[in-house]
Amino acid sequence: MTQHELNAAVASATGEDLSEIRRRGFSIADSRQCGFDPEPDRLIPQMIDWDDAELRRNVPVPHRGRRWA
Repeated sequence: MTQHELNAAVASATGEDLSEIRRRGFSIADSRQCGFDPEPDRLIPQMIDWDDAELRRNVPVPHRGRRWA
């Protein structure tokens, strides 16, 4: 597949103008490269495991019994 064919296919699938697709710079990823990412994301994943957070936060309070006045 040539670059022009790729641009035309993306433009057809998205409904965007061919010049807009060219401006955005689509390219074919090489599937033989494991973990190929032309713009790698080196940030820490932005997610929270709510079950894990709740387990850390939920500390039992010791029972002291009832006091009668």
